[in-house]
Amino acid sequence: MDMAQITDLFITGTGSEPMQSVTEVHAVADRGLRGDRYFNGTGYYSPYDVCQVTLIANEAIDAIDREFGFDLTAGEHRRNVVTEGIDVHDLLKHRFRVGDALLEGTRPRPPCAHVEQLNEQEGVARALKDGRGGICADVVESGRIGVGDSISDIEAMDKTASIIERLRSK
Repeated sequence: MDMAQITDLFITGTGSEPMQSVTEVHAVADRGLRGDRYFNGTGYYSPYDVCQVTLIANEAIDAIDREFGFDLTAGEHRRNVVTEGIDVHDLLKHRFRVGDALLEGTRPRPPCAHVEQLNEQEGVARALKDGRGGICADVVESGRIGVGDSISDIEAMDKTASIIERLRSK
């Protein structure tokens, strides 16, 4: 992985408020990002569909702008962490370090109708499909996350292949 890093961070205190750009956040184990709507329990989908942290690739945001003409750079994508230099889907079922925090990629985060309602632009949800909507992650170890921090893949959570290899070598 070459220089994968964070280019932007966004949080908002409640579910339908605009995302606010911040330079750093504190990730809290088993809770999410301090000050964010899902940490506070005030997210639009709380308590039924909660992602502690959401990540989206800057490359996906650029592709959406080129293909659909939607500028989502001010957080209209409704994701917390904007990455550069990595396909965020490669972090699914992996533990990875972002700044001082350890996260675990849990599932894709497809777009929803709510993101389109807030943007008041028809087609935003469709533009975020096809793998451009990002992923969800859980906070495993608390720590500070800041713009410019690197992203380091630590380990795959699915150990099946390595277990099978060990059994075969016995």
